Amino acid sequence: MSQTFPVTGSVELAVVERSGFVESRHAGAAIVLAPDGSVVEKLGDTSALVLPRSSLKPVQALACLTAGAELDGERLGLATASHSGTDRHVAVVRDILTTAGVGEDDLGCPEAWPTDPASRAEMVRELQSPARIRMNCSGKHAAMLAATVANGWDAASYLDINHPLQMHIREIIERLTGEKLTTSAIDGCGAPVYPMTLFGLARAIHRIGTSSTTSPFALHRNAAALVQTVREHPWTIAGPGQPDTVVAERLGVFAKGGAEGVMVMVAPNGTTVALKILDGSGRAASVVGLRLLERAGALSASDVAEASSGLSLSVSGGGTPVGAIRPAF
Repeated sequence: MSQTFPVTGSVELAVVERSGFVESRHAGAAIVLAPDGSVVEKLGDTSALVLPRSSLKPVQALACLTAGAELDGERLGLATASHSGTDRHVAVVRDILTTAGVGEDDLGCPEAWPTDPASRAEMVRELQSPARIRMNCSGKHAAMLAATVANGWDAASYLDINHPLQMHIREIIERLTGEKLTTSAIDGCGAPVYPMTLFGLARAIHRIGTSSTTSPFALHRNAAALVQTVREHPWTIAGPGQPDTVVAERLGVFAKGGAEGVMVMVAPNGTTVALKILDGSGRAASVVGLRLLERAGALSASDVAEASSGLSLSVSGGGTPVGAIRPAF
């Protein structure tokens, strides 16, 4: 059975400090690539396999786009997103579905409440129920359906590992990571997800994040459009107050977090970070990624500090801040 790196392959990435006492520690691995793709820094075992989870969504969205899905602007942003289920997000997902000629019942993701507190409260007041379109991965699933319909493939089985769409996605993943995929797993939303090295994940996101809209290759033009869309419409990638949206709004950093403590980031100059927090907690992932970009010279310390103030890093005691979650380096 394949597995991720052990504790011995990790280093301390973040600590939780309460009243001057280090209460908890988060260990993991991380890699930083320069704008030219060379390795700037490695922490822990970056050659071991990880499941990228939702950090793979930019690659999946790009594959759907190259397969013929009609995605642009905010629709492309939602295809890449782990959105918080607001009415604004849902409206764009519905637009993707309507354009493709399919409905909410065709989505293969599970029913869910919005992760946005205000949206969930409103649904409860209106006696609504969890819905597939509110699930944070519904944009990705809508894009997969759009690509499936565009090719005349069977829509009912679009999540099957051997479906033509999933085979195409796998080909794009291998092309961008430079790695052969040998095993697969099922993500929380029901879609296939593939173990890959942290270095391979970083390489894929770096290639997407440094692509040009004037590239002679359609794959790279589409990749550049994807990143540009998220930077122009940061709300699409996550939602109000969510870390990926915050760092895109404040720093122009293209970021995509994934479950179980995975994070990828691309700074405006192309410097790229990929990290995995071993215990699966994502609470420190964004600030660790930002600090690594700062150490690489891609972001200023003052800008990182300002953006970090918008993340949920405070530790409270009796309703008063008494500490913080912070990088360990």
